[in-house]
Amino acid sequence: MMLRCVERLRELGFDVGGISTPELRRGSRRIGFGVVDLASGRRGVLAGVEVASRLRVGRYGVDLAGFESVALPALKHAEESCDVICIDEIGRMEFYSRAFKRRVEGLIRGPKPMVAVLHRSYAEAYGRWGDLFHVSPENRERLPQLLVTRLENHLRESDI
Repeated sequence: MMLRCVERLRELGFDVGGISTPELRRGSRRIGFGVVDLASGRRGVLAGVEVASRLRVGRYGVDLAGFESVALPALKHAEESCDVICIDEIGRMEFYSRAFKRRVEGLIRGPKPMVAVLHRSYAEAYGRWGDLFHVSPENRERLPQLLVTRLENHLRESDI
């Protein structure tokens, strides 16, 4: 869903930065999660079944250094140089990084528009900073267009 928003915003001429955390798969089996800088395409590992770490979520060890080496510069670039910041996702694995959590909290309070996928565990703490949409099977297909339309209107109005 987030990548559809990113693609559409770019089609409309906006610079988009931030991160996504796609699944890593070996065949049909999920073996972890990566982290991708949406602006540069740079990649790293967020967590994996083969990652030796004391930081764990289920069967996945969290690669804090690998995650931060991609996520933190990506968010800095997005804040400094992009029209919109996108984060997919803000969840427990990501919040093992205190630096990431601080960066997200600063971005949420900042002036730049942001679209973020927020794990439901964090909805109460962070949802008050903007409009919160719950993704459901009924709205999953139309939600990206709704978000893009709202962002486009906001960005065009702020340029006037």
